[in-house]
Parts: sequence; C-alpha cells; structure tokens
Amino acid sequence: MAGGLVAAVTAPAPSTHASWAAAYLVLVAGVAQIALGLGQAALASHPPSTRQVAAQVIGWNVGNAAVLAGTLTGVLPLVDLGGALLVIDLALLIHAVRGGLRRSTRVGRWALYGFRVLVLLLLVSIPIGLALTRIEPA
Repeated sequence: MAGGLVAAVTAPAPSTHASWAAAYLVLVAGVAQIALGLGQAALASHPPSTRQVAAQVIGWNVGNAAVLAGTLTGVLPLVDLGGALLVIDLALLIHAVRGGLRRSTRVGRWALYGFRVLVLLLLVSIPIGLALTRIEPA
C-alpha cells in the first residue's frame, strides 16, 4: 500500500529515488515481510510468541524505514543502521524455523528450501544495497 501511495504521489514528477522507494516499499518492506511471516508461521516447530513476532515486525519495519530515510536524505549511517536491523531480523527468522518440519514431506522440504532461499537472497542484497547507496549517480 505504501509503495502504491509513493508511486501515486510522485507520478507527476518521477525521479530515480521515488521509483526506487516505491519498488523498495512494495518488494522488501511489503512482499518479503509477508512471505517471511507466512514462512515462519508454516515452518517453525513451535508457534512463535507474540513478543517474538512483535520484535520481528518492529525490527523489520524500523530497519526498512531507516534504509528508506537514510537513502532519501543521504544519511549513510542511517542506511547502515537499517541494514544491520534487517540482518538481525533475518537471523531471528532463521533461528525461529530451525528444527521445524521434522517430517520429511516433499512439500515441507521445498517450503523450507524456499524460505531459506528468500532469506539468503535478502542477506545478499543488503550489503549490495548498502554499497549502491555510496555510489554517486552519473
């Protein structure tokens, strides 16, 4: 929803930062968060506590807000802080699903592999994104 709002507001005067922010909000802050939450709910051997879920949601959203704000304002330490929060949150998610799906169903294994691939993709993209924020546009 936030990505669509950013796209709508910036449509009359599109910019590279506005387009990036809309895509980031949709894909990382939105779709990835939903996929990670659903994956944890389906794959964890024990349902996560309300406190654990709240910490993960807050960490993910504060981390993404810091990345967005830092990138749009050029405050690189804020971008780095946001990236660190996202890495911590991903570690919490991996920890939450360890030992899950002890049954060896084919669907269960593929779901777990898919979850791990998503986490790995996000973990690889974070340092790439942090590096890209330091590259001046031509």
